Amino acid sequence: MQTRLALGVMTGTSLDGLDVALVRVQGSGLDATADVESCLSVPLGSLGSSLRRLADQTPMSARDIASLSREFALLHADACLNVLAGRRPDLACVHGQTVFHQPPLSWQFFQPAPLAHALRCPVVCDLRQADLAAGGQGAPITPLADWILFRSDDPTAVVNLGGFCNITILQPSTSSPHSVRAKDVCACNQLLDALARTLLNAPFDPHGQAAASGSPHDDALEDLIGVLNVQASSRRSLGTGDEAHSWLSRWRAHVAPADLAATACEGIAEVIASSVAGCDLALLAGGGTKNAALVARLRSAGPPAKITDELGIPAEYREAVAFAVLGCLAQDRVPISLPAVTGSSTPAPLAGLWTL
Repeated sequence: MQTRLALGVMTGTSLDGLDVALVRVQGSGLDATADVESCLSVPLGSLGSSLRRLADQTPMSARDIASLSREFALLHADACLNVLAGRRPDLACVHGQTVFHQPPLSWQFFQPAPLAHALRCPVVCDLRQADLAAGGQGAPITPLADWILFRSDDPTAVVNLGGFCNITILQPSTSSPHSVRAKDVCACNQLLDALARTLLNAPFDPHGQAAASGSPHDDALEDLIGVLNVQASSRRSLGTGDEAHSWLSRWRAHVAPADLAATACEGIAEVIASSVAGCDLALLAGGGTKNAALVARLRSAGPPAKITDELGIPAEYREAVAFAVLGCLAQDRVPISLPAVTGSSTPAPLAGLWTL
């Protein structure tokens, strides 16, 4: 049986670091299985503020953008070499930093050549563009990898608590991957982290401590649920302009910071719980799993929930692991997007920009 050592690299819209997963993939195509070998997360450092400026549409010179692109690629190379610890990879699959996403326009910022040079293996990136060109939303992009990693005998929701929450609904394992349904739900860490930066003077609310100490504000909660329900019902990929910052602007002067943090967690949890109704189990992943207040509210509002660590996939690295799997599928010439999920044409296009 074919065995490949694949790297998956992810930087999310929260801009909270670069995650690398080294995954051993056995078999090929849809028959593949995957086991996590090791993972590593590194801070973006000064690159984080520059990437945020780019994502916030702040004007930058072409020279500054080119320099940022090179430094970002070199950070990828250093992180990948560290997680490899002398091992030779068969391929690397990189998400790139989302600096703009309003389908059909999307920019996953990344320059693959320095990484391919450092690793001496094929690098695939820009996985959304083929789907966008075929009329799709380019997201969610991980559902097929979720099917390989998490399918079971029970209807299961894989809930990614990232900058934006997206969910994958998996039918019992006897079903084909074409039965998978998925969608973006609502702003998640984008809103929670903006609240922390604005009101708590911190990049995020550590472990959801502020939210846990506060109480939801009824009127602000009703307003937020209305905003997030519009996102959840839009049936489109969320991105630039969907961060729910307007809600924060409306209420920041009227509600205590801890209470507003509690309100945000409550509203996000309620909208997510409604989106996974009917599932027997919710598997929680993403950086939002570190927010104990958000997780507690999800457990009380939705179906029984587990953190993906319990299934051998570290929650913090679930997207990086998924990208390693998607890279192998792309190498096997399996279309990674699902038309029923992204709305792309049928059959789904082959994806990815390869640098050898």
